[in-house]
Amino acid sequence: MGDKSLTRSITRGESVHMGSFTETTAGDDQLKRHLGNRQIQLIAIGGSIGTAVFVSISSGLVAGGPGSLFIAYSIYSMVMALVNNSMAEMAVLQPVTGGFIRMASKWVDESLGFMAGWNFFLYEAILIPFEISALTLVLSYWRDDIPVAAVIAVCILLYFCINIFAVEWYGEAEFWLATGKIALLAIVFCFTFVTMVGGNPQHDAYGFRYWQNPGAFAEHITTGALGRFEGFLAAMWSAAFTFVGPEYVGMVAGETKLPRRYLKNAFKTAYYRFTLFFVGSALCVSIVIPYNDKTLLSILSGASGGAGTAAASPYVIAMGNLGIGVLPHVTNALLVTSIFSAGNAYTYCGSRSLYGLALDGQAPKFLRKCTKAGVPVYCLVITMCFPCLAFLNVSSGSSQVLSWFVNLLTAAQIIDYIIISITFIFFYRACKVQGLDRKTLPYYGYFQPYSAWIGLVFMTTVVCTYGYSVFLPGKWDIKSFFTYYTMVLLDPILYIGWKVWHRTKFVKPEETDLVWIAPSIDAYEAAFIEDAPGFWTEIAQIFGFRKKKVTSDSSSSAAES
Repeated sequence: MGDKSLTRSITRGESVHMGSFTETTAGDDQLKRHLGNRQIQLIAIGGSIGTAVFVSISSGLVAGGPGSLFIAYSIYSMVMALVNNSMAEMAVLQPVTGGFIRMASKWVDESLGFMAGWNFFLYEAILIPFEISALTLVLSYWRDDIPVAAVIAVCILLYFCINIFAVEWYGEAEFWLATGKIALLAIVFCFTFVTMVGGNPQHDAYGFRYWQNPGAFAEHITTGALGRFEGFLAAMWSAAFTFVGPEYVGMVAGETKLPRRYLKNAFKTAYYRFTLFFVGSALCVSIVIPYNDKTLLSILSGASGGAGTAAASPYVIAMGNLGIGVLPHVTNALLVTSIFSAGNAYTYCGSRSLYGLALDGQAPKFLRKCTKAGVPVYCLVITMCFPCLAFLNVSSGSSQVLSWFVNLLTAAQIIDYIIISITFIFFYRACKVQGLDRKTLPYYGYFQPYSAWIGLVFMTTVVCTYGYSVFLPGKWDIKSFFTYYTMVLLDPILYIGWKVWHRTKFVKPEETDLVWIAPSIDAYEAAFIEDAPGFWTEIAQIFGFRKKKVTSDSSSSAAES
């Protein structure tokens, strides 16, 4: 069932190199491949739909206007598709625990893997308490006397329970939570279309009115053509922190039942997701509300409450403007599931990235300990320490500390995409030198290595310049500077520190291990005898429309990646 090209290359005596760099063998990885097809597909979908799609996207609209927002999100979606193209080829070939983190160590430089792992872990871990705090804020949409400490404690307990027993629990939880996200997206898309053609209490077929008045392009910071260009840049920065996707799909690779098939499908659908979810959201937001809406400006400026809740959502504001009274409550309720899902995903990815670091000897060895169900228990315990930072929000003064931590880690996500692009360039170079025909691989990424190079240059430009405004005359602010550039300064320190201490070297293309775990995955998939239905077939089975096939025996054990 799996691709045999690398195994065949060895038996034919071709020059595919089995490198010597490894802190562990495949047998040291104790995670279990228990995530099924529908779970992987919904994790891929749910992981790409964050709260920013429904709320924070309005900041890009206000700064750039509808035209800039739509163009910026379209451009960024194309660049993300190029990054996805690189991640997909590597992850389907080598579905390892830790995803791109361990690939960076294996194929580029151990120091890059060390930097990538801690960059990713810190970002994921700090975002857990941030999402919990956002959840308490969303609940305040209905009433002000929310018992914040109790809500935080319940969230922490639920995250721990979902992630401690078996990966199936996480997969099942994300399946249903992601379904809620899709439902919310469908609601706001339908709301946009129906109301723009006149299906609203005011019977106002407003169409693309707000593209004409106040206009398609807003001025930001300065005025005139330069101000409109800066508005476009602000919309691009908004896109940069709204888009997520390929790194999260790669992170579940080590626990996917049939990675050659399921991951391949998940990565392939990413191209449609970027267009539908993000570009579609930018278009809808630009239709339903003008960029100079007084309510929206008041909330974003802090002059009125509601920032971070559904009240700050451009959709909810548009519903209020049209006199629609029920949908805002539905939107807020589904936002709760969206935010909870985000925190759950960060918990999972945080623990798995830390486990991947431990496997490569870049985190303490005791972190390799797993339960019988294949859960890295100590990694999870350490990750669960971070949500406790959410209790800082019980006090209005200490809540600023959590916001400060989150702001410092802002650039980490973009740095992930830079690392993915660099890793693929090294992987591509090794394939060329060793004579491996990439078209024989389980997933062949077209337009390479240009995809990786464009992704690398674009993302590097974004991460270096998105804080340019702090350098403008009269705009200098030390807090803003560190918000923009803390990770840009910290990551090189992590990289250089590990490199100097351990005297690591770049992996030569002729010595790159292109085989790694591929033969064991091929053997595992060839021996897999469980029923493996397609996505829609499995969905039909869940709701009783089709019967499940019963096999005489189940797969003996999950492959250790």
